[in-house]
Amino acid sequence: MIDFNDIVVFARVVEAGSFTAAARLLAMPKTTVSRRIAALEREVGVRLLQRTTRSLNLTDAGRLYYEQSSQGLRTIEEANLRLAEARAEPSGTIRISAPVGFGGHFLIRTVVDFLAMYPKTNVELRLTDDRLNLVEDGIDLAFRTGILRDSTLIARKLGSAHRLLCASPDYLARHGMPESPADLTHHRCVIAGPSASGAHWVLDGPHGQETVIVAGRFAANEMQAVVAAALAGFGIAQLPQPIAEGLIDDGRLQHILRDYTTPAGGLHALYPSSRHLSPLVRAFIELASERIPNGINTA
Repeated sequence: MIDFNDIVVFARVVEAGSFTAAARLLAMPKTTVSRRIAALEREVGVRLLQRTTRSLNLTDAGRLYYEQSSQGLRTIEEANLRLAEARAEPSGTIRISAPVGFGGHFLIRTVVDFLAMYPKTNVELRLTDDRLNLVEDGIDLAFRTGILRDSTLIARKLGSAHRLLCASPDYLARHGMPESPADLTHHRCVIAGPSASGAHWVLDGPHGQETVIVAGRFAANEMQAVVAAALAGFGIAQLPQPIAEGLIDDGRLQHILRDYTTPAGGLHALYPSSRHLSPLVRAFIELASERIPNGINTA
């Protein structure tokens, strides 16, 4: 039976270029290296190395054997590295990007718990609704909602959530309660987007999906501003369900058109590559998936 350690010695001899250099790398006597190579050759039944006093060369069989066996060794070494990383305590700095609304309301809780659980870590959190280039901006991990556009990133879906239609009690007292999606065309709406006019809201309801064109006095491309405008009475807004429910429970907003929601949007954790996913990033993703708000459906 072939001793796996003999294969390791053989690979190191080939890579080092001599028995002496390999013995130094392996921290074993040169005679032991020679004995292990001889044992391997006996087991495989062919000569793998041509040895002279001045040179060391692979035979054709040795070259083929090295090419095949070295691939297996690299796979095992990588598996051992992954296992060691998984067992290691996360340490270092993780740079995270997230939408303002999600990050400000929920992700900060995960950050606080993460820092408490892993005292050797640092977190740099960048809250923005802009879609950053993770590689160019040095981002280790990004949280994004909605449709993913960059196919070069590795994505893990953490959940999905609807948006609810909400307005402040003050706004509804002044402008009345809409009874149907069509009524939204006569109301002021707070737009999550670049323009305060001509926005298309898609709603799922009892009669299927409906699209309504809305307009208002205020538009913003980040959720904190949209929430603030809705609370200030500037109109009806679509707010992510976990955010909306907290404000509704507090009485600061009222849920309107309760039979209607927006189509569910996904929440994803994205990172540049899965091949070298660090224990730091992996640990944060796992914790975030556990801390997903109850309002987000993880099915």
